[in-house]
Amino acid sequence: MKPSQSIFCPGPMSRRSFLEAGYLALGGLGLSDLLLKRAMAKATNTQPAGNDDTAVIFIWLLGGPSHMETYDMKPDAPSDYRGQLNPIATSAPGINICELLPKHAKVADRFSIIRSISHEDSQHARGSVRFLSGRKTQSVSPISEFPTVGPIVSRMREHRRVGVPNYVASSARAYGGGSAYLGESAMPFVVGGNPGAPGYTVPNLSLANGLKERLDDRVHLLKSFDHFRRDVDLKGSMESMDEINQQALSLLTSDKAREAFDLSRESDATRDRYGRHKWGQRALLARRLVEAGSSFVTMYMNNPDVPGTQKNRIHGNWDIHAINGDLYYDLGVRLPHFDSAVSALIEDIYDRGLDKKVMLIVSGEFGRTPRITVQPGTRSKVMQPGRDHWPGAMSVLVSGGGAPMGQVIGSTTAKGEYAKDNKLDPNDLLSTIYRFLGIDQHHEFLDRSGRPMPILPHGTPIRELS
Repeated sequence: MKPSQSIFCPGPMSRRSFLEAGYLALGGLGLSDLLLKRAMAKATNTQPAGNDDTAVIFIWLLGGPSHMETYDMKPDAPSDYRGQLNPIATSAPGINICELLPKHAKVADRFSIIRSISHEDSQHARGSVRFLSGRKTQSVSPISEFPTVGPIVSRMREHRRVGVPNYVASSARAYGGGSAYLGESAMPFVVGGNPGAPGYTVPNLSLANGLKERLDDRVHLLKSFDHFRRDVDLKGSMESMDEINQQALSLLTSDKAREAFDLSRESDATRDRYGRHKWGQRALLARRLVEAGSSFVTMYMNNPDVPGTQKNRIHGNWDIHAINGDLYYDLGVRLPHFDSAVSALIEDIYDRGLDKKVMLIVSGEFGRTPRITVQPGTRSKVMQPGRDHWPGAMSVLVSGGGAPMGQVIGSTTAKGEYAKDNKLDPNDLLSTIYRFLGIDQHHEFLDRSGRPMPILPHGTPIRELS
């Protein structure tokens, strides 16, 4: 790969650009809009999954984290490959990780690291599509033309009625993600921002506290819904509208939903352990949601938003080229928060007996170049280290799912350049996820041209995670 040119690399599109481009960003669909779209979706596109009492938490590291500074350190490589950080031993024999992840180290017997997943696309949108859908694309659009894993789970499990949303995410769309020909009805219930912030309320559920006293006032209730389209006849009958009203009402008045989103029910000690920041509180919310019955929860950990940092030396997500930020200053700010949030989530999954019900995946769309680049930063104007896009090697953390933990799956070459042993494809990870959720990866949906498309074109569950 050619080194980056000395211009700022924006990486994945900013939230403002997303909005300017006309895409749905933080805030997502209103509750009533989401339910209306789901009712319009064809029931023939679903089939009951084999085991509905399972769930996945997907921690998405937008931009692509460096495997060389997290889970695949190379202390014996030349200095321009191994970098400035050192590995530390963990509670699992044979697993060494970055020194900035000491809390991870204590729970390493409760997670596995896959070091040998690789693919072929180093562009953010295409790499995300490849990783999240299992399909190659030539498009650089931030919206995938193929349905990605979250919307697929949403559609396959839309028959579930458990009192909490089946699919929840901290952003409406993963960059390079989307529901494509499954339609907007498969998109998530969105909980953006910092769910632990004082006065935070969940959009479209914040009315729930006062609704029960007004259940007899049907007109007042319907007006409370977010832009509720009362004049839309979904199936040519009033019965369909009543069905939507009942679904919306069940969520808006659900004690289970309201309680699941209420982080104040957690002890101060628990919230402190996760970290009193956006990442920590999102991880805690993810645990509460799957415990309450959600099937798929995606939480972004992008900008750490740490006060007092030198903004020109950090980047908004994990896309830390030298031109974007100082890799080691950035990771010094970023990794301690990441360490607290992920390690606390792993602890809770096991300590609360969720390890057979819940699978945790932590990943970005690719890794970073094994060799460090040093260039002047676009904003800092000084020489600083960074790493560029690299799909030839990456690391993925997996925890729970009833699988053996405390293991390393596969390896990379001596300089961390390519997968070496037990070479795996993103589709193998997706196949593992679908098998865990009881979803048939060969199940077909009709694309926009009417062609039957399997959930995955190929992929085999990872043997070590069975």
